[in-house]
Amino acid sequence: MRKTLDSLLASKGRQVHHIGPEATVLEAVRAMNAQKIGALLICDGGEVLGIFTERDVLTRVLDSERDPAATKISEVMSTEVVTVGPSTHVEEAMAVITERRCRHLPVLDDGKLVGLVSIGDLTRWVSRHQQGHIQDLVNYITRKYPV
Repeated sequence: MRKTLDSLLASKGRQVHHIGPEATVLEAVRAMNAQKIGALLICDGGEVLGIFTERDVLTRVLDSERDPAATKISEVMSTEVVTVGPSTHVEEAMAVITERRCRHLPVLDDGKLVGLVSIGDLTRWVSRHQQGHIQDLVNYITRKYPV
């Protein structure tokens, strides 16, 4: 049975770390470091305006020799944010991440932010469920099925 992102978010949690567009890059980096995360959504009044990632720090701030303390996040965030819905299947989300070459997918339900999944979340989910399938097959082959 194919699982949806809603199922993944129910087990992972729906907390999304975000920051406002007027924050500085330094504030965003400190928030990312404190939470041990690789991306922050940039939101204003519940609306997703963009995403700021570790890669953005490297390519749009450091490589451009911008001052992180003086640069507003709105100046360097990625504005093309790829989103998916909660009914998207995990495998479909993995395909989107692969095709669009992104690492984070905000999950929107009728335009409202309900979660965020990363490539790590998706890989972990698939891996855990494959382990269950493998154990079911081993139990079946060794006549221990159903457990």
